[in-house]
Amino acid sequence: MFNWLKSLFGKNPVEIDMKKFLIVGLGNIGSEYVNTRHNIGFKILDHLAKQEDVTFNTAKLGDKATYKLKGRTFILLKPSTYMNLSGKAIKHWLDKENIPLEHLLVITDDLNLSFGSLRIKMKGSAGGHNGLKDTQDKLQTGAYNRFRFGISDEFSKGRQVDYVLGEWTDIEMAELPERLDKCAEAIKSFGLAGINNTMNSFNGK
Repeated sequence: MFNWLKSLFGKNPVEIDMKKFLIVGLGNIGSEYVNTRHNIGFKILDHLAKQEDVTFNTAKLGDKATYKLKGRTFILLKPSTYMNLSGKAIKHWLDKENIPLEHLLVITDDLNLSFGSLRIKMKGSAGGHNGLKDTQDKLQTGAYNRFRFGISDEFSKGRQVDYVLGEWTDIEMAELPERLDKCAEAIKSFGLAGINNTMNSFNGK
């Protein structure tokens, strides 16, 4: 059994911490990106950290905050590698904190979902998202949990980059607080109730 666990996780079973969860919000560093749609991963983690009254500190390959809830430890990570190299930071902190792959949750924006829609999945393709593409490359698998936040596709032909890197509209900004609260609930559910219950409770909500 131990050999099977080691082959599954790439570590000895005694090294794995089954009470830790790595929650990664993808985005780009720099003040010019703070309120852009592509940075929703950062925004969700900032909202959760504020709720839990914890502060992000600069660490290797990203800003990191930690809080505990009902015996679980949630490590929040905002990679400082820029979106296209997100996988490097994710792999580093999974290994350093001895967190099993199934306790990883990666948060991204998604053009294929209507604004504010949530979709949580256990695996999948990168779907053209460079942050997910690099994560899959560094982890050598697409079988990791991802949390997509819909930003819609309300842009004209050839304007996708401008739209993704553009800022939220006034209407979207007014609706974001409620959506961010829902995202925080989903993240906590992931650690406390598991991925399957979380998908059933929050997908499409």
